[in-house]
Amino acid sequence: MTACGDAIVELIADVTERGIHHAVVLLRHSAREYHPQIHDLDNPLTDEGRMLARRLGERLPKWHTLRGYASPPARCMETAELILAEHARHGGDVTRHRPVEALGVFYALDQMKMWRGMNQAGGLVPYMEQWFAGSVPDDAMIAPQLAASLVLQVLAAKLAAPLTEQQLDICVSHDMTLYLLRDRLLGQPVGACEVGYLDGLVLFQDAEGLRLVGQDGQEAAVALAPHF
Repeated sequence: MTACGDAIVELIADVTERGIHHAVVLLRHSAREYHPQIHDLDNPLTDEGRMLARRLGERLPKWHTLRGYASPPARCMETAELILAEHARHGGDVTRHRPVEALGVFYALDQMKMWRGMNQAGGLVPYMEQWFAGSVPDDAMIAPQLAASLVLQVLAAKLAAPLTEQQLDICVSHDMTLYLLRDRLLGQPVGACEVGYLDGLVLFQDAEGLRLVGQDGQEAAVALAPHF
């Protein structure tokens, strides 16, 4: 059985074999708690989640310098911290990790209304299908295409500003963000495949421009929106 993080390690290896020296890796955080009595974004990593994040850091190629960014909630920050720390412990170079609001759930204009709508829809996936179909309230979520464009803009900016010749920017976010980019940029419907812990996408640039690739091999040329 494939463990969490294995697929993204294989995808990074595939991209590296194509001669790409700098890539941005957008990850879902590692395994986390589900305590109903606290705000969902406050749920921390489990002990297993910490182990899986360390395992991923150990397995990343050590000729890459890692630079980390994460959604502000603690489980995302800790995922990035553990990946970088284990990469460094096994001989890899790291810079630092810091929070970036664009990796969070900024696309929720009203989190209370979003959570309520999610419960009424029967879960995350059916709610996101409603969002993508334009059938959630305008004051609950921003337009999905705009949200995807903003995330891409932030990831592309990291890609355009490397610190070293061989570098991976690890950007830890949430399953909603991964579903969003897969649907809007790769054409993969949200119900087609679950986003698991430490699943991800890789953004890189080749001679033809920006490219986004998923763990299943789905790949597309992507472009930044000129204006919003």
